[in-house]
Amino acid sequence: MSGKHAELKDMNYARFIAAVSAARTESPIRALTDLMLRSPPSVISLAAGVPNPDTFPFKSASVVVRDGTTIEIGENLMKKALQYSASPGIPELVSWLKDLQKTLHNPPTLTYSPDKGQMELCVTSGSQEGLSKLKPLGCNIICVPSDQHGIIPQALKEILSKWKPEDAAKPERKSPKFLYTIPNGGNPTGASLTTERKMEIYQLAHEYDFLIIEDDPYYFLQFGKPWAPTFLSMDVDGRVLRTDSMSKILSSGLRIGFLSGPKPLVDRVILHIQASTLHTSTFTQVVTSQLLHKWGMKGFLEHTESVIDFYSRQRVAMLSSADKWLTGLAEWHSPSAGMFLWIKVKGVADTHQMIMEKAMQKEVLLVPGSAFNIETTESSPYVRASFSISSPEQIDQGLERLAMLIKEERK
Repeated sequence: MSGKHAELKDMNYARFIAAVSAARTESPIRALTDLMLRSPPSVISLAAGVPNPDTFPFKSASVVVRDGTTIEIGENLMKKALQYSASPGIPELVSWLKDLQKTLHNPPTLTYSPDKGQMELCVTSGSQEGLSKLKPLGCNIICVPSDQHGIIPQALKEILSKWKPEDAAKPERKSPKFLYTIPNGGNPTGASLTTERKMEIYQLAHEYDFLIIEDDPYYFLQFGKPWAPTFLSMDVDGRVLRTDSMSKILSSGLRIGFLSGPKPLVDRVILHIQASTLHTSTFTQVVTSQLLHKWGMKGFLEHTESVIDFYSRQRVAMLSSADKWLTGLAEWHSPSAGMFLWIKVKGVADTHQMIMEKAMQKEVLLVPGSAFNIETTESSPYVRASFSISSPEQIDQGLERLAMLIKEERK
């Protein structure tokens, strides 16, 4: 980072932890489970409240990957895959994912001490679970204006000007605690933050002492290179909580995500996991871990390139059809990442009724823009069109039907 960050913040993580979270303590049963998993075979455990895997009907499995790779889960590994596991994730997967974060982002906090915000990581049931564990109770949400390049730093600065930087240390002033952003291919707009904007936003977070929740499920669906550095890669203070997902690149049904960030905060999330889901499915963790270890970092990144190539072609098809059918009827910006086109319909103040009541008659389905408003009563002239599943021919026909719908709506 620039010299602006020479004086690092001494983070007071306690002020970001809600009372409910602060009251949580480690489950002794979960702690014993973790201890049992790490104990040598010579230890006789009469403590484990786990079912005997010999009673499970599943013995082994073989998973064939599209590139010809075969994942073999033998009898011993299957017993592990079907059993309870540690709340942060199975160690071999956690270790691989930490290496991934180091390779891709090289977070400055890797070398910090635990209490100073050392980067920790836990596996979650998709990135959505990580986000739900972070959601504060009764939070006051403030919308920050954005454009086709994401959050506008100047607009954020104007919002923050209601407070003084020193207000962060005064609970009664209730200054903002965190900023939530989808930095790449934002759903629904498809916008991605530039390097310059990220640096400006991080500087404001440093100045006003708030956290950044970097929700980045479309990181591996970025179309143009070089990719802008992530907030995690800029995080000299230890104020970024990053959620990643394997849903868009390996499988959405496996429900594998991971949360990276300052250990004092990730530890609180792990306590929440202990009290709710216990852990992400061991079986899906084992399958994912076996594949990633077999591929290695190089093989994994080659796979992500093939995913990008597919969605790039789909985007071209969507934009081509939009030009063909929607010119003069709507406006849009080419998405820089993700799988959506955010379309502003001209002459229609609110698309909700048009989509929810009339689109089905034209045999086309989209999502009305109002579905993404924080205040659901607000009108929106936008619709979100996805180019993930439909073929180029279906995309073309779908946008032709949308054009017909818009024309009828504007009569």
